[in-house]
Amino acid sequence: MDKKAIEYHVRGILKAIGEDPDREGLRETPSRVAKMYEEVFEGISYSNHEIAEMFGKTFEVTDNGCSESAVVMKDIQIFSYCEHHMALMYDMNVSVAYIPHGRVLGLSKIARICDMAAKRLQLQERLGEDIADIIAEASGSPDVGVKICASHSCMTARGIRNIPARTITETWRGAFDEDRKLRPEM
Repeated sequence: MDKKAIEYHVRGILKAIGEDPDREGLRETPSRVAKMYEEVFEGISYSNHEIAEMFGKTFEVTDNGCSESAVVMKDIQIFSYCEHHMALMYDMNVSVAYIPHGRVLGLSKIARICDMAAKRLQLQERLGEDIADIIAEASGSPDVGVKICASHSCMTARGIRNIPARTITETWRGAFDEDRKLRPEM
């Protein structure tokens, strides 16, 4: 990430909106924005495959029948930025389900995968697809479901300004796609 270029352009944006980038409250803003972008867009640096490798710690399933039951993690809190307006997608709740095929992911890895996939300019629909792809690769299971419910500041803070509007997307793979009865309440 080119932090110096970000600083330069943020300074230009401040001028373009009529602000004085040399006033006390804004002098360090370009640098702060560059540091923030480095953190909140960290996922841009990694492919889905690389994220699966980073967070693909699995454990062998030893209990009889355990590998046939879905693992469901609900209410994973993340945020992202919409690629259309670079506006915040917030109050994002992600639920992930997968059916283990001999191995289970470490639970924290599921939340880490969601977080890293969100650290990109995204569309909510693609974010669900990315999470499903990464979970499938990391867990070794083709049976994956992802549900995301979020608010979008491009809807709530500008344009229509419809504050209560929430967007829900679902991604179903493998057994979850083939048999709706298998889909857990997420």
